[in-house]
Amino acid sequence: MSTASSSTVERAFRAALYAETDTALDAGASMLAADPATDGELAERGREFVASAWRRGWQPADLVRIVRRELDEAHTRLVSALIRSQVPYDRPRGPRWTAQLDELTQDDPARTDRFSYATCVLELYRLLLRLPSLELLDEHEPTARTSGGHQPRTLGRIRALLAKAEATNFPEEAEALTAKAQELTARYSIDEALLAAEAPAKDAPGAWRIGVEPPYEQAKAVLLDAVATANHCRAVWNEPFGFSTVVGFAADLEVVELLYTSLLVQATHAMTQAETAQRAGGRKRTKTFRQSFLAAYAHRIGTRLATAAETQVTDELLPVLASREVAVTSETDRMFPRTTTTRLRGVSDEAGWSEGARAADRAQVGARPRLP
Repeated sequence: MSTASSSTVERAFRAALYAETDTALDAGASMLAADPATDGELAERGREFVASAWRRGWQPADLVRIVRRELDEAHTRLVSALIRSQVPYDRPRGPRWTAQLDELTQDDPARTDRFSYATCVLELYRLLLRLPSLELLDEHEPTARTSGGHQPRTLGRIRALLAKAEATNFPEEAEALTAKAQELTARYSIDEALLAAEAPAKDAPGAWRIGVEPPYEQAKAVLLDAVATANHCRAVWNEPFGFSTVVGFAADLEVVELLYTSLLVQATHAMTQAETAQRAGGRKRTKTFRQSFLAAYAHRIGTRLATAAETQVTDELLPVLASREVAVTSETDRMFPRTTTTRLRGVSDEAGWSEGARAADRAQVGARPRLP
């Protein structure tokens, strides 16, 4: 890269990345638009910004989530392209990281005029430059141990059952499918706990970030917390960045994400049906109805899951689960030494609350099976 083009990029960055005004942004974009020789270095600097985000604890899904939340679709396509282009320069990562890369959009950013493109690039780089550090997650997450391939097959069955529950229009069928999925989930967790008891040194808690995005993110965070707690995990919500960090053992983390996603899809489906009935009765759709619906749904699901977890664990399994509970709590406290609690806001619609509680009852998740 020539010295002249490098100088142009530096001047554009000084003008645009450290100032808030549109005038400064336009000045930087004009410099870049007038010098086509800067394109290569501009892409290289973008890869450096991405690598810097990785060092500060961010992961691919986190970057895409925050860009989508703060900017627009053009910037989302641009950051996805940057992440893909940075992969050959990156070090080996874990399986969850690789899965996040696979989920990136493959659409390259649309190139219109040079000024508009340069403006988009500078807006994205300004956001990436200002990202704070996050908690460092284990990038080589422990995968769930297996016994003769039984656990992967179980997870496949759980996914299939939840997919059918989400797709059906019949509440009774969704209830039966979800109940069976939770039954398999509990068995999967118990099997993994017993395997860990046989070789405890090979297993340790890890942490996953799971998106909790607007709208009604408070109620969604409560739902995720309920599912995590019932499955021997802990969830810590980061409201500004739209995710919760769930701490737990690998097998439990996977089923938490599966079950939370399924329950959220079912809740949205049930909420849409409830709103249709409300409109048929002459009532308009309201934000408070939806917020109250999801809050009640999360609260009721949490109560039922907690009851199942408390009443269905055998005496033989208690020491194993207690040991894992201590390990998860210790890891959560290490990662998050300072946390606060928050209260749900905007829960004031009685009809929404009643409909949400009834929907949670229909989304019965079943009881944990006892060990023979």
